[in-house]
Amino acid sequence: MSDTTTEVEPRRGFKLPSAYTILFALIVITAIATWIVPAGVYKTDKSGAPIPGTYHSVDSHPARILVDSLTAPINGLYGIENGKGNINYYNSGTLFGAIDVALFIIVIGGFLGVTMQTGAIQAGIGRLVNRLRGRERWMIPILMTVFALGGTSYGMAEESLAFYSLVIAVMIAAGYDALTGAAIVLLGCGIGTFGSTINPFATGIASGFAGVSISDGLVLRLVMLVVGLGLGIFFVLRYADRVKADPSRSVVADMQEENAKHFSVETGDDDAAMSGQQKVILLVFALAFLVMMYGVIPWEDLNIGIPTLWWWFPEMTASFILFSIVIGVIGQMSELNFTNAFVDGARDLLGVALIIGIARGITVIMNNGQITDTVLNWAEQALGDVGQAGFAIVMFGLFLPLSFLIPSSSGLATVAMPIMSPLASFADVPPELVVTAYQSASGIMNLFIPTSAVVMGGLAIARVPYGAYLRWVCPLLAMLVALSVVGLGVGALLS
Repeated sequence: MSDTTTEVEPRRGFKLPSAYTILFALIVITAIATWIVPAGVYKTDKSGAPIPGTYHSVDSHPARILVDSLTAPINGLYGIENGKGNINYYNSGTLFGAIDVALFIIVIGGFLGVTMQTGAIQAGIGRLVNRLRGRERWMIPILMTVFALGGTSYGMAEESLAFYSLVIAVMIAAGYDALTGAAIVLLGCGIGTFGSTINPFATGIASGFAGVSISDGLVLRLVMLVVGLGLGIFFVLRYADRVKADPSRSVVADMQEENAKHFSVETGDDDAAMSGQQKVILLVFALAFLVMMYGVIPWEDLNIGIPTLWWWFPEMTASFILFSIVIGVIGQMSELNFTNAFVDGARDLLGVALIIGIARGITVIMNNGQITDTVLNWAEQALGDVGQAGFAIVMFGLFLPLSFLIPSSSGLATVAMPIMSPLASFADVPPELVVTAYQSASGIMNLFIPTSAVVMGGLAIARVPYGAYLRWVCPLLAMLVALSVVGLGVGALLS
């Protein structure tokens, strides 16, 4: 790979702030809103769910703008809700904060860090690439499927950046272009997240805040994953065939010679060799997610004669700690290497855990100010007559701009699901359908928004201009939006 670097003059103008700044600003705005928005509550049923039509006003409880804004993320992580509905870290009662979700994410990061340290994932992809030399067209559907499995199972995103150079180099050598290689990775992982099945960073967190199992709505999500991936593969294959037949039709045709020099392909097999040890590690890696699936699926509710473990975040967290240790032992990692890999992996996702606390703090401010039910009442009045299918589609539309402002899928889930999930019950829409609306909207937006580090980083590695990629991917985005609308509408009608 060429080491040539060029100085790029930084662009001037407006730059969107980070997700942390956006979320903290929302906390302050929410605290101010408690002085403006009337306080009110719904009556609740035995399970604590609001009863439609029972909203009534109560005395105002405005927030202390500075103090409550600063303590909101703390309460968002380990605040306790007392019998009166107040949330504070000194209360006695039920855990309201999302520390269980945050800790789960940190441990998942450690698990991925240990697995990546063994080189098993990299070797698996490398071997697949090497074995298909000369049949590179088959690599497009195969690799997109592999990356989609990573996206749908554990939210493969930043980890995919390690594979761009390898895939792009092989695609260019086969007569395609840099965009083809980048699209294989970016769209593969992204569509996997769009049709997330058991992704703990999207489906798991959203389902947790919605109060449903990760298995609820699995059939619809699986259908959307298969159809969406089929559309993505068709879209990339058609473009790749066109470029191979006529290189001048490439989106980056003006950079063809430069990219051919920049990306080089190693013809040897050594780098793609995969040891028996790494094969076992990949099997254990997959087993970890299968065990998680088994633990959280309510087999008894599905009338399947299999014991139900009734796992949730604490049990899932402990399970991934165990599998991290098992992979470290199989990989013959020293104690120091194992702990360093685990800590480094956990550090990579620490920001996600912090985002969860900050995002959950918004809900804390709204609940303590007793304006959450007021917002629900407004939404109930606005959306109460749109019907089940209309409600699901409108929710999808609302999640699109929210995903632009908050590209973190976990942060968006933490902000939106506590509000949208109870609201869905008013329209007789199951909460798992709101989870599907959230993740499909978030998945689509994270295929192209400039606030996504994966999009901008991947395109930078591929040397594909963002504007050129955006124009190219628009037809596929439109197809995925249409798929989401149809899927959510049908899902609502069948619920």
